[in-house]
Amino acid sequence: MALAKLFGCVRVVWNDALAFCITQYKAGGKKPQNSELQKQFITQAKKTREREWLSQVSCVPLQQSLNDLEQAYQNFFKSCKGQRKGKQVLPPKFKKRHAKQSARFTQRGFTLRGDCLKVAKIGKLKIAWSRPLPFEPSSVTVIKDAAGRYFVSFVVEIASSVLPKTENSVGIDLGIATFATLDDGQKIDAPKPLYKRINRLRRLSKNLSRKTRGSKRYERVRKRQAKLQAKLKDTRTDFLHKLSTRIIRENQTIVLEDLNVAGMLKNRKLSRAISDLGWRQFRTYLEGKAEKYGREFRVISRWEPTSQTCSCCGFRGGKLDLSVREWTCLNCGTTHDRDINAARKCDSFSRNREIGG
Repeated sequence: MALAKLFGCVRVVWNDALAFCITQYKAGGKKPQNSELQKQFITQAKKTREREWLSQVSCVPLQQSLNDLEQAYQNFFKSCKGQRKGKQVLPPKFKKRHAKQSARFTQRGFTLRGDCLKVAKIGKLKIAWSRPLPFEPSSVTVIKDAAGRYFVSFVVEIASSVLPKTENSVGIDLGIATFATLDDGQKIDAPKPLYKRINRLRRLSKNLSRKTRGSKRYERVRKRQAKLQAKLKDTRTDFLHKLSTRIIRENQTIVLEDLNVAGMLKNRKLSRAISDLGWRQFRTYLEGKAEKYGREFRVISRWEPTSQTCSCCGFRGGKLDLSVREWTCLNCGTTHDRDINAARKCDSFSRNREIGG
């Protein structure tokens, strides 16, 4: 009950401030400063009858909520100006009651002793650790996902732990039928959780659409659907973490082809399969872990003809249809598996670029 009240207060402060910012923008004004929002929607709001219950929770997560709103707007503005790399960031959205909820506490809002986390104006929370903390945390975030599961996330500052150097390097070719093909010929299949449970998800979605929104039956089916979606996400994330960690530990240099994932998702025949694989998430994991463990991560251009060029003699045989999985080089007569050849060319293109400067 106390956590539900906390999440509700954090959500209300965010939504009130966001609604005010949108109103100011439509009226031709500028976005208010974060300090003004803090004063109006926390300090002054507690003195009104409509929002006096905000005093029943700690002010720390309320302040952090508006800090997050400020950061969200900064990311949006930088993306519009072209100062932020990657996909364009959308403006902040209103938080929903049945979506993911979170509340962040800084050091002055929590105390950690053993398996017990004491949170300001909430009380003691017993923790089931997934792994021990290496150092004292600087902040803690209490999370409730859409499936009704509770998590506690700590922010800890640690030093980079460089792995022992190795002479191994690997080129990786990502695909749909086979998730990843390594340049040594090894093919790795993905669990494809959505593909295996798509019929069950469809039945739940159809059942949910027949229920009256806001009813007890609607909420019961919604939770069942959210639990299934959480299971799909956890299965995919676990696979990507384990595979990326293994590749980072075994190789000094990792070479990956730059794929236009956003463009490929526009293909109606491939979008579901690509989303089920998690290509972009896999690349993000490799980049982050390579930086953390002192490995070298390289990305070659998506326009490099890795599938068309022979990995033995370098002869370019021309464009191949996607249905062609094996082809024979017209110059040296070597028969290639399309994916294995592409993975080998990823590594060789990277080596040639390094030698050429």
